[in-house]
Amino acid sequence: MTSKAALVFRVAAVAEALSWAGLLIGMFLKYVVDAPNEGGVPVLGMVHGVVFVVYLVVTLAVFKPLGWRPKTVITALLAGIPPLFTWWFETWALRTGKLDGPERLTHGGTGLIVRDTVSA
Repeated sequence: MTSKAALVFRVAAVAEALSWAGLLIGMFLKYVVDAPNEGGVPVLGMVHGVVFVVYLVVTLAVFKPLGWRPKTVITALLAGIPPLFTWWFETWALRTGKLDGPERLTHGGTGLIVRDTVSA
């Protein structure tokens, strides 16, 4: 389950960041360039809203299988608010092993980061 949880979270985090980027581009087109069709803000706004809610639900669904502490969960949830921070959080979680889960070797896990504990 851990590998599926990590994969679903990573997809949701990147999708949320990309939807933020799309909305920011649409807002730029609408308010700065004065695009005649509102720059797609109504559509991009709805897409971002749906993806944001999906990100929140996925975060709450995967924190137990991934073995996250409350501080990590709160950070993940708060990362959904500023633009592109979910991408930053996903990258940080990948580097620090937060997406490997507590029992990744027992259950196959993601094996995204393998630390060599044997010293010469």
